[in-house]
Amino acid sequence: MQLQIETADTFFARFRGLMLRKRLPAGHGLLIAPCNSIHMCFMRFAIDAIFIDKDYKVLKVARNVKPWIGMAWCWKAWGVVEVSAGEAKDLQTGSLLPHSFT
Repeated sequence: MQLQIETADTFFARFRGLMLRKRLPAGHGLLIAPCNSIHMCFMRFAIDAIFIDKDYKVLKVARNVKPWIGMAWCWKAWGVVEVSAGEAKDLQTGSLLPHSFT
């Protein structure tokens, strides 16, 4: 899996995240950094949340986080990459996140 990553690195972009979007295309993700926790208020679809350190090492994967009611966190994370639910099925803690930036 090679992810095309969009970056949310300003206050407003991190605050907005994926809220109000209808979906993410397959193979795409949103990096929110710095960030170690997420909420799913105003979300329309479930996601996998991939918590990473500054070297893009996977610290935790929260799978199938539900819209409106879900939350996830990893206190040691530098950032989180949000992808559509199921996209992170093959990722394991400790692996490096394969990515490129859009």
